[in-house]
Amino acid sequence: MSGKRVVMVVDMQQGVFATPRIARERCVEQINKLTQAADAVIFIQHQEAGGLEEGSDGFQLLPELYQPDNAFYVTKTACDSFYKTRLAEVLDEHEISAFVICGCATDYCVDTTIKNGASRGYSITVAGDAHTTANRVAAKAETLIAHYNEVWRTLIVPDNPVFVKSVETILTEWQTN
Repeated sequence: MSGKRVVMVVDMQQGVFATPRIARERCVEQINKLTQAADAVIFIQHQEAGGLEEGSDGFQLLPELYQPDNAFYVTKTACDSFYKTRLAEVLDEHEISAFVICGCATDYCVDTTIKNGASRGYSITVAGDAHTTANRVAAKAETLIAHYNEVWRTLIVPDNPVFVKSVETILTEWQTN
C-alpha cells in the first residue's frame, strides 16, 4: 500500500470527549474529509479503566466520524500509539510507510505518536487543522494546537521531516498524484 493515501485517526472517542475539546465539529468535519478520500484508515482507540474500557460507550468512536468498511482498528493503553500495540505490525502488513495523522489530543497522544513514528522512519504528514485538545492549566487549546503544529513543522529528524499541512492542501495533493 506504499504510495497510497493513508489516514491515522487518534482517540476520537466518546469517553475522550467527555473532557470538552475545542472545535469538535470542525475537527470531525476535517477528519471526515480525509477519511472519505483515503485508501486506508487506521483508527487508534485508547483503552483504560474509568470509562474507556474496550466495548464501553466511552471506548466507542464519535458517532459523527465516517468509518469506512475496510478501516483498521488498533487499541492502545499509553499516549504512544506504537507502545505495546500492533500498530507497527498493521503498517508493515499493509506496506504502509507514510500516513497523515489527525485526532485527539494534540499535546499528548497525537504528539507522542508523531515523534515515535518519525523516529521509526515513517513519513508523517500532520493535518494541522484536524487535531484538537482541551484547555490546560498552562495554556489554552488554541495556543497548544498552534504550538504543536510549529514543533512538528520544525522537528529535527534527519532525512525524515514531519510535514504539517492543511486538510485542503493534503486533499489537493492527493488529487494531483
